[in-house]
Amino acid sequence: MAALEILKLRDSGRLTLGLLVNLMASICIVLVNKWIYMEYGFPNMSLTLVHFVMTGVGLWLCQALGVFYPKSLRPSRILLLALSFCGFVVFTNLSLQNNTIGTYQLAKAMTTPVIIGIQTFYYRKTFSTRIKLTLIPITLGVVLNSYFDVQFNFLGILFATLGVLVTSLYQVWVGAKQHELQVNSMQLLYYQAPMSSAILMFVVPFFEPVIGEGGIFGKWSGTAVMMVLFSGIIAFLVNLSIYWIIGNTSPVTYNMFGHFKFCITLLGGYVLFKDPLSVNQCLGILCTLCGILCYTHFKLSEQEEEKSKLAQRP
Repeated sequence: MAALEILKLRDSGRLTLGLLVNLMASICIVLVNKWIYMEYGFPNMSLTLVHFVMTGVGLWLCQALGVFYPKSLRPSRILLLALSFCGFVVFTNLSLQNNTIGTYQLAKAMTTPVIIGIQTFYYRKTFSTRIKLTLIPITLGVVLNSYFDVQFNFLGILFATLGVLVTSLYQVWVGAKQHELQVNSMQLLYYQAPMSSAILMFVVPFFEPVIGEGGIFGKWSGTAVMMVLFSGIIAFLVNLSIYWIIGNTSPVTYNMFGHFKFCITLLGGYVLFKDPLSVNQCLGILCTLCGILCYTHFKLSEQEEEKSKLAQRP
């Protein structure tokens, strides 16, 4: 029994550490990326490419130091995951670039309803009525905030919508692929990050300048280069912790934790970038938060009920 308790404490400690790393890195990368877009005008897809390359380099160093051991995987089995990874990061960064941080964060809250929809209709997973009902205030709050955002623009909402759809697919596939291929987060990302980098290296020249003013290899100041590299290091921590958390919990659990990050990031956007907030936007935020809190309460209650039923079985 003592050994079992030690194992539970160790697993709980690892999960807590993973959540803390993801919390700090996720908040930091949103604020740093917004700063890079506003202060330096660094191209979006090129910044994403830097993130992928830094993630690949970070994982190579981890395996060289013996942190994990790579597992041989056929590229065809993770191609869709790599493509969705590109879309997930590019569209969310474009949403951040074209929206206020408040609208960007609220739009991301829609990932939970979309994931539930995917798991319901495609994977035949069932959710209770009360869980489904919590999606109403979450969705209503996002719509209210987006509609009354003083910086509302069609392009920003389009990117936000595409970002939510691709992110939802990506997060569902991450958990499914780890179980299907019997790999851990590092082993999967070790192959996927270089593949995603290769895809973007081919795509970037068609959409953004590469050399010269505004290009990834243009004349950037030393401060801009340092900020971009710093952003890449944070991206490595974000990507790694996303994989680890989803692989050890579930996509829905990860997103509910993400809603806590949304509150802190929203505050950071208001303080650092003076993002305006109308009364109607505040009502939208409160509406979404109520839905999130209800969802979390009901989800935890159901998990406890399930544990009680299992414990009562002979």
